[in-house]
Amino acid sequence: MSNDYTKPSIVKVGNPLYAKHGSSAQSYHFVRDAIEGVKISDLVAQYGSPLFVFSERSLRLKYQQAFKAMQRYYPNLVFGWSYKTNYLNGICQVFHQEGAIAEVVSQFEYEKARSLGIPGNQIIFNGPHKPEGILRRALLEGAQVHADHFYEIEDAEKIAKENGSPITIGIRINLDSGIYPLWSRFGFNLESGQAWAAIRRIAESPHLRFGGVHCHIGTFIMDPTAYSRAIQKLSKLIREAESLVGYNIEYIDLGGGFPSMSQLKGVYQPPEVAISSVEDYAESIGKELQWLASRKPAPKLCFELGRHLVDEAGYLITQVVADKALPDGRRAYVLDAGVNLLYTSTWYKYKIELDRDVPGMMEPSILNGPLCMNIDVVDEAILLPRLPRFQNLILSPVGAYNVTQSMQFIEYRPNIVMIGENKSISLLRRKEGLEDLNRLEG
Repeated sequence: MSNDYTKPSIVKVGNPLYAKHGSSAQSYHFVRDAIEGVKISDLVAQYGSPLFVFSERSLRLKYQQAFKAMQRYYPNLVFGWSYKTNYLNGICQVFHQEGAIAEVVSQFEYEKARSLGIPGNQIIFNGPHKPEGILRRALLEGAQVHADHFYEIEDAEKIAKENGSPITIGIRINLDSGIYPLWSRFGFNLESGQAWAAIRRIAESPHLRFGGVHCHIGTFIMDPTAYSRAIQKLSKLIREAESLVGYNIEYIDLGGGFPSMSQLKGVYQPPEVAISSVEDYAESIGKELQWLASRKPAPKLCFELGRHLVDEAGYLITQVVADKALPDGRRAYVLDAGVNLLYTSTWYKYKIELDRDVPGMMEPSILNGPLCMNIDVVDEAILLPRLPRFQNLILSPVGAYNVTQSMQFIEYRPNIVMIGENKSISLLRRKEGLEDLNRLEG
């Protein structure tokens, strides 16, 4: 998403040898010599390879586009930045500067948000594991807490009783919106009556107040109407709950799940065709919430977008360190980055770009990482010209989940930088060293 974008160089090829290795192979490669106007070669020279690179401009643009689309239909709107998607301080701070509050799912993430100066009443606290100590802190600091099970309701009641004043709490709900598999392990099920039982449990307690409902139907939801179906079911429950407690709810939280422009494995249409626009999601959601939007005052509408906002802002630069011919005719390249840094490679086929045009015949290839593991495969089916040693490759989009779920196994985790809107480069996290790993040992 660079301002100086130029049409990529495309090399098309037909190679019958590749037929036995899978019809999903890419038959072209792109050339990208810069990210946001900064040369790939300069980035590698200064920060090494592999290297994660983020675009500040892309982060801000995606946030502004999504917020504007949603606010058109529902003015009382709040975005909570999903820390689990990418909890680097520099990334979080960009979204907080844009107006997002924090959405966290653990003690670690709650404490991280507070350390960044986010007050408790600007934090949404989800997740199935909230130890009593951090739950107490979150509730007393005014966080928007969603109980995931009945034990958390009991813990909240105990905390409120000891505190001597009522505490507001919401619940997470799972339901059938037509998206499968169902995320039924989180929260209280709607269809079985469990969600209603949880609301009634809160309503019957003199120490608790029911605040609202949270529903996260899944991830990478490609069908905008799934949110319409979810809201139709939630609307009925909300009306019944308000009748029970005798007052209007404070908020409805629809979670996240909006996709990014990623190539999901098994989906052969390009993302530009397969993925709906954020405006389509906004329209599908907004038309079902008109009855709430018309209230004076309208309850808050919360979203916890992560992947949609950050994924396309992230790139991983990696280099070829070796190559060899496999018995089946493919050429195998060894990269200095693998599944240790690319957790999402299980589900997504990344865009592969070279930082310069490489002439030559295209041949069936596989991209492996540096790990001593047979599963360390970045791309098992791609056509490439013969790449020289130390050739730079740029993989994208990789901004969501790869940093937070990267692992220290065999290799040190690399530098991570962000290119500012003025092309300045800031180091978000430095490369690991032996001293970092040894420091935690006895």
